Amino acid sequence: MAGIVEHLVPDELWELFQRVVPEAPSRPQGGGRRRHGDREVLAAIIFVATSGCTWQQLPVASFGPSGATAHRRFTEWSKARVWAKLHRLVLDELGARGDLDWSRCAIDSVNMRALKKGELTGPNPVDRGKYGSKIHLITERTGLPLSVGISGVNVHDSQALMPLVKGIPPIRSRRGPRRRRPDKLHADKGYDYRHLRKWLSQRGIRHRIARKGIETSQRLGRHRWTIERTMSWLAGCRRLHRRYERKADHFLAFTSIACTLICYHRLTK
Repeated sequence: MAGIVEHLVPDELWELFQRVVPEAPSRPQGGGRRRHGDREVLAAIIFVATSGCTWQQLPVASFGPSGATAHRRFTEWSKARVWAKLHRLVLDELGARGDLDWSRCAIDSVNMRALKKGELTGPNPVDRGKYGSKIHLITERTGLPLSVGISGVNVHDSQALMPLVKGIPPIRSRRGPRRRRPDKLHADKGYDYRHLRKWLSQRGIRHRIARKGIETSQRLGRHRWTIERTMSWLAGCRRLHRRYERKADHFLAFTSIACTLICYHRLTK
């Protein structure tokens, strides 16, 4: 049991997680079953996220907590925004080392079919009206995710730009104050709107957005391939191949876990 737990939750990741996880509730009366350790439960959650198995399929013999226990703790931590806090903490560590390149960022989205519908889903106009969700993402120059959000698949990409840019947290730098704005933002034709260009310019963010009917998005390919690679990294979290969660917070939690693991792998290189 210890081997797989330490493999999925190495000491460095566990130390970071301990800084964001809320304290376990106390039992003044005593009694009851022994509470499973947070590290074992975290390993079980990461296993569900990366393997794509259901909570019921979680191998209890390998981790200790049952699928029901892991799901209950996952729900508690999602409500406490633990996953977003952990993602930001890993970004802080990368920023303090100077491993984040703010000179050029990119924005894009990817569609996921929602098998149980639920919150923030919608009919996909290019998939016979089947319900789905979108994952929206902003990455820094090398492809590390800085900001993530979800929406119904029928929501236009352009509507996510402002919330995503605002959602970039203030991240530590090796020198100077925290930073949350890129120098430049690359995007495809889906974001070609005058009000978005004006909004970015007002915030001191230069933009390189492909213009409809004038230039092809392929010219941006030499810069935007990094975010497309990040989308393929997200697919390494098999739980994101399809959306099974009715609650939007739970789907966003798995997306944040995937982003955290991507950033953590860079941190430990």
